[in-house]
Amino acid sequence: MAGSGAAEDRASQSVVYEYLAWAVAWLLIGSFYGTLAAWKFVFPDLLPVEWHSFGRIRPIHTTSIFSGWLSLGLIGLAYLVVCRTSRRPLFSAALARIALWLLNVALLAGLLTLSLGMTRGPVEYREWLAPIAAFFAAGVILNGINIFLTLLWRRTEEIYISNWFILGAFAWAPTLYVVAYLPAFDSGMANVVIQAYFMHVVLGLWFTPLVVGITYWSLPRLLRKPIYSYALGVLAFWANLIFYPLIGAHHFIFAPLPWWLQSTAIALGIGMLIPVIATSANFLLTMRGSWRFIRHEPALWFIMAGALCYALASAQGTLQAFRTANALLHFSNNTIGHAHFTAYGFVSFLLFGAIYGQRLFTAKGPAAPHVRLQFWLSLGGLAIYVVAMTASGVLQGLSWAAERPFIESVAASAPWYLLRAIGGSLMALSHMVLAWNLRLMRPQQQLLPAAAAEPAQ
Repeated sequence: MAGSGAAEDRASQSVVYEYLAWAVAWLLIGSFYGTLAAWKFVFPDLLPVEWHSFGRIRPIHTTSIFSGWLSLGLIGLAYLVVCRTSRRPLFSAALARIALWLLNVALLAGLLTLSLGMTRGPVEYREWLAPIAAFFAAGVILNGINIFLTLLWRRTEEIYISNWFILGAFAWAPTLYVVAYLPAFDSGMANVVIQAYFMHVVLGLWFTPLVVGITYWSLPRLLRKPIYSYALGVLAFWANLIFYPLIGAHHFIFAPLPWWLQSTAIALGIGMLIPVIATSANFLLTMRGSWRFIRHEPALWFIMAGALCYALASAQGTLQAFRTANALLHFSNNTIGHAHFTAYGFVSFLLFGAIYGQRLFTAKGPAAPHVRLQFWLSLGGLAIYVVAMTASGVLQGLSWAAERPFIESVAASAPWYLLRAIGGSLMALSHMVLAWNLRLMRPQQQLLPAAAAEPAQ
């Protein structure tokens, strides 16, 4: 029986690595398209072919990053967390691999159809045709079933806080997808409302609970001490569920939407500071007193940066939702900078830290200087990108408010577009370093055994 258990654990760890490997592959693809899009603002005649036009490569960039890199990477690490906290192998490695291929088929089909200009229309992050989205949804549902059954037959009495967030993400995702693709909402103002709902909830009720749940496991494990407060985690879990679903309407302030809906979105955005502060403070307070150890562990650098970006970017989003700020900044480049501040600075950085914090497949892994190199390339690229887009957005807003000719705002943004392209290129370069580092972490003939002890629950 012991041999069988070891084989099952090796199979579970192999599944985790396969998900991470595919996630990084899609990250490289998404980075190529994103960098190309950024440089097209500097050199408009760059690659002047139809299937490399900005309108086609931009949705390929976003879907490759969101549905490929973030979703696959987070699902893979969610499997790891669930197995370790349940003290049992994955319910079905075969089911996980079937789900992985469904997800990859959807991603590949999405890349091809978007390259050919086949979309559902100008619906950001929902550009995939419905049959392609159905394949992706099926993969997510199969993963959710696998995770639920693994937890159902866990060998521990309690459910660790990480699993609350992970189960929550898989419970909310089907509702999110069904609402987003209902044909009844494909036209008129209903489409605007659902667009606001989807583009924000995919971050707040899919990516956020997954990455927060994973960090609640990886951070204590790296620091070798319990999380600062279990109660803060529970507070953040329920507060996120209460406040997040309706805040997306703050993307359409002054649009012909009901005024009460816009005001509700602003109010709930203020309320969202509760789970944000609770989560960020919990992570940072857990790190308190461990600074000497953190200084030598670059995986923790990513987690610290991710926690800080979560707090700062969320506060920025709340402030930008107020009507006064929204009138100046929205529909400008500032929104692009904010999106990267959250999706990359918060979610991706925590995901980077969780990946580097494991010694699953080989005791050696990548050398610390290689991990530090990726950290500084990622952080430097992100900082340049966010500052450039924020500055450009402010200049655009001021120009529009002064009712100057539109072309003046375009000319004022030109130097910032160059910085944006440089920042994006640095981030893309860091992803190549990540791919190399992950290769060094690939499974050997004998995988490491499951950890004997997990963080205090």
